[in-house]
Amino acid sequence: MYEYMNGMVTVVKPTFIVLEVNGIGYKLLVGNPYQYTVDQPALIYVEQVIRDTEQVLYGFTDEAEKALFDQLTSVAGIGPKSALAILAANDQDGLTVAIANGDVKFLTKFPGVGKKTAQQIILDLKDKMVVTDGLSHTNAIEPAAVTDPNFADGLAALAALGYSTKELDRITPKLEKLDLEGPDGYVRAGLNLLRH
Repeated sequence: MYEYMNGMVTVVKPTFIVLEVNGIGYKLLVGNPYQYTVDQPALIYVEQVIRDTEQVLYGFTDEAEKALFDQLTSVAGIGPKSALAILAANDQDGLTVAIANGDVKFLTKFPGVGKKTAQQIILDLKDKMVVTDGLSHTNAIEPAAVTDPNFADGLAALAALGYSTKELDRITPKLEKLDLEGPDGYVRAGLNLLRH
């Protein structure tokens, strides 16, 4: 029904943003909300998912990310929230290469993706992946007692993506040593640490 929305970001929370378009605020679930800032204009590609009990709008930075979301949700065992958590790593090239090369280990690092689901992703999508030259890596984190609000928000966003306390506790000491700008920086760094 919707292809994209062009408006102003009015709310940024750990699991969603609100995009105001012509006086109407749309709640959009996005992989990394902290890549957006309040009062920032944004063009966001949208996928509407309608179920018996809910209607949800998922938001994406570009058409390629939206297409990858659609491919992931076509795989048995991958729902919209799992697909969004996978995309939150912001590593489309790494994901594409992993699927094309049958890299089960890479895929099982995402929350909610076990060996069986990873194999299903590879089976269903391997022939649909176009490998490009780029490569990047990311992953997630979870909260401890934190004084920096950007760090705390970054950890909350990682936890919201489905990473366990154990996973987040493992990377928290490394993240605490970093002096990054905004929650987005901590989310990206955390995703990177979780991948390695």
